Amino acid sequence: MNKLIFSTTLLSTLISTSSFAFEVYSNDDSSLLLGGRVEPRFNVSDANEVNPGDSSFEDISRARIYIDGATRVNDDVSVFGYYNGELTSESNASDIENRYMFAGVATGFGAFSYGKQDSAQVILTDVTDIMATFGGSASDLVEGNQDKRENNFVYELEIPFGVTATANYIASDKDDNDSAGLSLIYDDPIGFAFGVGYVDGKQVLGANNVDANQMNVVASYAVGDFYMGGIYVSGEIDNVDVDGYEIAAAYALDDVVFRYVYNNRDADDKAKISGYEVDYHAIEGVYNVTNNFLGYAGYEFNRLDGKQNDDQFQAGLRYNF
Repeated sequence: MNKLIFSTTLLSTLISTSSFAFEVYSNDDSSLLLGGRVEPRFNVSDANEVNPGDSSFEDISRARIYIDGATRVNDDVSVFGYYNGELTSESNASDIENRYMFAGVATGFGAFSYGKQDSAQVILTDVTDIMATFGGSASDLVEGNQDKRENNFVYELEIPFGVTATANYIASDKDDNDSAGLSLIYDDPIGFAFGVGYVDGKQVLGANNVDANQMNVVASYAVGDFYMGGIYVSGEIDNVDVDGYEIAAAYALDDVVFRYVYNNRDADDKAKISGYEVDYHAIEGVYNVTNNFLGYAGYEFNRLDGKQNDDQFQAGLRYNF
């Protein structure tokens, strides 16, 4: 397939959760991939009993499907589109959640896309968001930092020497609630990666639109079957300081992968900014039965008080297609 077509799918492959996909169509100018997953899974925790009559056991099964296409317009320009939808065990057949839905244009000067897609900071936060069960809970201080953002304009450029620059602008459906962000990440050939990012804008807090900003600093190292990554985040929401950090590690032993994460986040004024506390360790084991079928189990050791913060056990099976 033409090399330029592969470059146009850079944005979509960054958020594709399955490396096992079926090539529906391909020629010198176009490609169309179809993939997804079926993932029966469950969670056990006293936190599931917060509402009267609820059980500690909760089924959280899901299924996803994605379509990833690209077409070469000429030697310098290609176009691409990506869709990812999800059904859960509580969904009706018509209740598909549109996780991602965007399209764009790629040239030798980068790729531009619009739709529901990740913010420019997700390429950084993915450094520690490595588990199938838990993790990735402390890095998103503000909404503009998160994945799957609607009305999102994204520009991504691969700079020489292993640097990827990403910028995005989120035009909110609500008045005076936009945000914008920029990130840079350097991937060293010997296994080191370093990145920084910043996002600034507005978000809803209670009945008001308030100022919100966040800075991200990440680093990771991979050698052989071992991986370790970390992220530090700091920001302000309505003039309240919030900061946090995540640490992640993984080790592969043949078809078994062991993972560990620690997530911590806190706000200076807990009365004004509620629900921002995060403090837990989590471990996980994954067994890859084949290249597209795996089983996993994880346990979260929560360090916060209250029944809603009880420890959790989660397990599941995943078939990728």
